[in-house]
Amino acid sequence: MTSNSQSAELHSVDEVLPRKMRWFDGFAMAMTMPAALVATLGASIAGLGGWGAAVLWAISMAISLAVNWIYIELAAMFPNASGGISGYAAEAWKRRVPWFAPLAGVGYWLPWGSNLATYGSFTGLLVQSQWFPDQQWTFDLGPLHFSFPILIGLIVIFVLYGINVIGVRVTMAFVYVTAAILMIPLAVFIFFPLFNADWAPMDLTWNLHGLEGLHTAIVWLYVMAWTTLGIEVCATFASEYRDPVRDTSRAIRASALFCLGVFFLVPLTLGGFAGEEAIAADPSTFFVASFSQLTGAGADVMVLCLIASLVLVMLTSVADASRVLFNMGKEGITVRSMGKLNRRGVPIRALNVMLVLNIVLLVVLQQPLAIIVTGNLGYILAHVLAVAGFALLRKDRPTAPRPIRLPRVFVPVSVGLAILLTVMLVVGATGFSVTGYGGVLELGIALSILAAGVVLWWFVQRSDRRNEAQADTAG
Repeated sequence: MTSNSQSAELHSVDEVLPRKMRWFDGFAMAMTMPAALVATLGASIAGLGGWGAAVLWAISMAISLAVNWIYIELAAMFPNASGGISGYAAEAWKRRVPWFAPLAGVGYWLPWGSNLATYGSFTGLLVQSQWFPDQQWTFDLGPLHFSFPILIGLIVIFVLYGINVIGVRVTMAFVYVTAAILMIPLAVFIFFPLFNADWAPMDLTWNLHGLEGLHTAIVWLYVMAWTTLGIEVCATFASEYRDPVRDTSRAIRASALFCLGVFFLVPLTLGGFAGEEAIAADPSTFFVASFSQLTGAGADVMVLCLIASLVLVMLTSVADASRVLFNMGKEGITVRSMGKLNRRGVPIRALNVMLVLNIVLLVVLQQPLAIIVTGNLGYILAHVLAVAGFALLRKDRPTAPRPIRLPRVFVPVSVGLAILLTVMLVVGATGFSVTGYGGVLELGIALSILAAGVVLWWFVQRSDRRNEAQADTAG
């Protein structure tokens, strides 16, 4: 046994998350992705055309389906890991390039971990716009900025933090309620336009032409990555399923197939009803008017449904990211104190870090969208390392127990997917301006955050070696 493995064993202290979840709990968590689609659908239709958006969302989801199918074997190999794909990447690369572990961990954690600030702020703006338009006050205290939307966002952050502190079963109760509410607009957007005389799918356009169109498509695949690849959230909870092997595979399969259908159909049905001109004029909230026209219900109902879907995104994000940070602490990828549970079996210290992070983002930056979208750099990188890690684990650990063993053909498939994701990463990260999501500054922020994660990992590893040397000397 190596000194590193001894250290990891020494510090684990039997911190194990309770097994209380079923596969349909993971499926409900993955409903975050259709909710996120609602928030980005308009921009994709405006930029790509209705048919372009539908096809590209379907391609992105097909890539996600292939990638997540590979994660079924990895999740079954490591049923007690709570780090999701970043944990798989760390296991695969630790003997070859150990500092890939913090790259994958931090890259994966940041987009999920900061969603409370992003969607909390958006919730505040919705509440202000719909019900309190006169609340335009602002208050600045040095670098801290307060306003009515920020106040609502802070309330949302603390409420969702409290829900997660209570425990996973209470969290799942809220997830089921919000996921059920999300089904209302999804059903309206998919089925109602089919029976409406204003539905004109043939009027939708295709805005991807030639080499420039190919470049635009790759950049948009980069932007879509978090929304489609995010069904891997099912694997993050592998250690909390009652039957980790069976429940993880069922949750991933069900989520991938459901989202594939939704992501292809909604741009065609809703886009064909609302029309590209109306969507381009108001890509953020065009569906509110469409909902009212299709059902006769008022905008209040639609805004409430939208807020419920945002709550689902935030609930899933905080649950996912806290468990990733917890696992990183257990494995010594970041400060080891993060790998502790409270008496309820909740990773409370990881939750506390997320609470502070999101409060700071909300009251200082106010609009952390650039950081969140830039987080796709680390997120796709984590997928590249995890998917490539599948082939490495097949080579390095051929006899390791694999309760679910995919056919041999998935080894070259995993290599091909890793190359494809790398192309998306390089082209997308250097082409922010195509979609208006940022530029060199945002790329620099992402690289700096990833570098900070590696530096912190180095200090933790150095501290572990020093403690081991002192223990050997004392012995």
